[in-house]
Amino acid sequence: MTYYNIHYPVTMPGPLLDEYLSKGWYRMQQTIFTTDIIIKNDHIIPVFWLRLVLKKYQEAKKSRKIMELNQGFSVKLKSGRITDEAEALYALYKAAVDFDVSESIRDYLVGESPESIYHTHCYEVRDGKKLVACGYFDEGASSLAGILNIYHPDYKQMSPGKFLMLLKINYALQQEKQYYYPGYISTGITKFDYKLFPGKESAEVFISRTGQWVPWLSVTKEQLEESLFAGEDDQ
Repeated sequence: MTYYNIHYPVTMPGPLLDEYLSKGWYRMQQTIFTTDIIIKNDHIIPVFWLRLVLKKYQEAKKSRKIMELNQGFSVKLKSGRITDEAEALYALYKAAVDFDVSESIRDYLVGESPESIYHTHCYEVRDGKKLVACGYFDEGASSLAGILNIYHPDYKQMSPGKFLMLLKINYALQQEKQYYYPGYISTGITKFDYKLFPGKESAEVFISRTGQWVPWLSVTKEQLEESLFAGEDDQ
């Protein structure tokens, strides 16, 4: 079982990002890390990395409804450059959520680094001229990693976070990527379950003890926890 193994690469070309993601690693500012657990309120919470196998992905009815619900907004794909406008939106988002988040987009994506080693894009969603949502993601050679979604609190009923996730998946499909990585899910809390909404049939979960990805629907949460803690008492 791993608790925060961190690497500090100086560059991150697409194939290297693919390799890291395929082994259950994920971006954190300008580092890349992996973990099997998080600590919340002094409790150990198991987490497991997810990915969508895009050749198995089929748009679900609920996804089509979200796309239709947001069709009145304008959407533009831009570079991952952090703008003052996006930071102002982040401040509104940060004030409205009930969980801890970074102080700013810059802190979340870059930290104290002078520039980014990742090939990052951003989807901007506007209601007229008003920026109402932003979704950042990193592009590898054969994969995409969803990194950060933010939105104006007044538009929460439009499911902007899920809308941004669907935009990223559609981009990955257009670019003929093999995988989309949304981060981790937990067997201990349901907060991250939304990452499965695009389709459990195409989802795989990483078993760190064996280094294998298995279909999400082939295992239970109990089996996942057993795989994580197997042999721990003997160490």
